[in-house]
Amino acid sequence: MTDVKEHGGEGGGEEASNLTVEDVMSALSNVIDPELGLDFVELGLIYGVEIDDGHVSITFTLTTPACPIGPHVTEQMEEFVGELDGVRSIDCEMVFSPPWSPERMSEDAKFALGF
Repeated sequence: MTDVKEHGGEGGGEEASNLTVEDVMSALSNVIDPELGLDFVELGLIYGVEIDDGHVSITFTLTTPACPIGPHVTEQMEEFVGELDGVRSIDCEMVFSPPWSPERMSEDAKFALGF
């Protein structure tokens, strides 16, 4: 888990209550798979986002368990989500169950990759 400096000084609790899953997903769309050139949201690699009073939990996967970018991806997620107002801490959990498959991708990602 990464602690994030509270944004906006006092009143962080109010800002935390305004933080939405959509805000987090938008921030996560900046995390790009370097091999495929598409973002983790479009690729369907984000399995879940939970927000509890400024604490953000992200569950994600990689296209394959052998993919070596896991630590780099976690750093990027923490960086981009940590920039959002109201985020107090971030916990990223990489899972491989259920396994990722191309069916999880958005229609745009499928088109871009020729599926």
